[in-house]
Amino acid sequence: MGSAAVIGGATVTLPGQVQAQLAPDLLPFVSGCGIATQGAGKIPFIAFDLAGGSNQAGSNVLIGQQGGQLDFLTTAGYRRQGLPGDMIPSIFNPQANTNDFIDQTLGLAFHSDSAFLRGMMTRISPATAANINGAVIPARSENDTGNNPHNPMYGIAAAEANGSLLQLIGSENSDSGGNSIAPQSMIDLTKRPTKVDRPSDVTGLVDIGDLTSVLAQQDAVAVMESIYRISDQKMQAVDIDGDPITPDNVVKDLVKCGYLKSADLADRFGDPTTLDPAADPEIVGGAGIFTASEFNAGNRSAREFQKTASVMKMVINGFAGAGTVEMGGYDYHGGRRAEGEVKDFRAGECMGACLEYAAIRGVPLMLYLMSDGSLSSNGVIDDTIDGRGKGEWTSDNQQTAATFFLVYNPSGRPTLIGSTPSEQAIHQQIGHMRPDGSVETAATPAANNVNLLAETVVLNYMALHGEQGSFGTVLPNHGLGNSTLQDSLTAFEPIVSGTISNIM
Repeated sequence: MGSAAVIGGATVTLPGQVQAQLAPDLLPFVSGCGIATQGAGKIPFIAFDLAGGSNQAGSNVLIGQQGGQLDFLTTAGYRRQGLPGDMIPSIFNPQANTNDFIDQTLGLAFHSDSAFLRGMMTRISPATAANINGAVIPARSENDTGNNPHNPMYGIAAAEANGSLLQLIGSENSDSGGNSIAPQSMIDLTKRPTKVDRPSDVTGLVDIGDLTSVLAQQDAVAVMESIYRISDQKMQAVDIDGDPITPDNVVKDLVKCGYLKSADLADRFGDPTTLDPAADPEIVGGAGIFTASEFNAGNRSAREFQKTASVMKMVINGFAGAGTVEMGGYDYHGGRRAEGEVKDFRAGECMGACLEYAAIRGVPLMLYLMSDGSLSSNGVIDDTIDGRGKGEWTSDNQQTAATFFLVYNPSGRPTLIGSTPSEQAIHQQIGHMRPDGSVETAATPAANNVNLLAETVVLNYMALHGEQGSFGTVLPNHGLGNSTLQDSLTAFEPIVSGTISNIM
């Protein structure tokens, strides 16, 4: 029995919700053997970890004062964020009767020449863009260090995000799966992310031996099912004196479940193309998100595309509950602005690929971007082609730091909390900046505490499911105060209503 979630008033199947086709007489034993025949029915979650301290504020996502993104900063504040006076978002073009430097194609307001936005839009279709919205969180974090507890993955797992193969994955072999660490209060090393950063990592996750090389896939499943039945019959003949908890019972369960799990794996993943992102025509090829030539080019961009494809294939299809994509080299100050623009554009392409793949698969996605610290400009302009006439990044500056998340909903653009545009604006920007372009550290608990920033992300993930009332149970030692304060830190109305069942 599959399950579905009501999203935006329509029925949408969440990832991994396809019942494995084991023999009907074996299905009652699936639960007892801990076999996940579908994902947890939770919204897939992917985090991008830009190691080094990238720019988010101003030149990418617009961040304003207390009234929201479009409560503009001073010209000096925008210059600090890399925007020269003739590119600031407060400039109005009377000829076009609009503002040329504000782009709300994705709901969240970006600078119209944002490299993140330009990169995303190379991968996102107009139909996908129409169903995306986002929120930004101004928050300080230390520069150039992986010791910022940015990564919310364990909290996302505690909120029951799970997959049919793995719970958490990450492109780095670290306790968080990325560059930044996870908050100590969230860490559960029994859920440590499995490293996945290339297609071969994905296809290597499942090993059912040589059965499918010598038998057809359906025959391999039948063999494993037969072994299970034979083993079960023999085990049932053993007298264990009616004691339900004995070494004999433990051995029985291990033996029986071992064969049943093998049958299940052979059934679902005996065909290696099931998991392989490089063999997925929706990801790579003529009609895919990436062309074969750019995916296999052997350069830095190709490696980032392969890494992203591997994580998004696992998470969006429900094989893993959540995943981190770490991208290095984002400490791009001290040189031409062009270096940062090129790297931000590449990150945008990767983020856009995840959003478009979610749209293709017809499932929702929460995508989060974080970085260790940030940087600032002194106003010197880079007029090279890639520099685009913007301010050079001069130095690290944690005062201009921020994170943001985007949410894709296949049934329609996520709705911001609030009954008026002004109320919605302050939910789309959780916190604010001072007129000089620095974070107002007293605005929210997250503004000056990275642990609480990660908690705020988990809160927003749960709120998308209508489960924010259970936040204190999921993170009992959180620092986000009472429900009234938590409501002020939440961006969107739920896009999933009702309880989503999980066959485990």
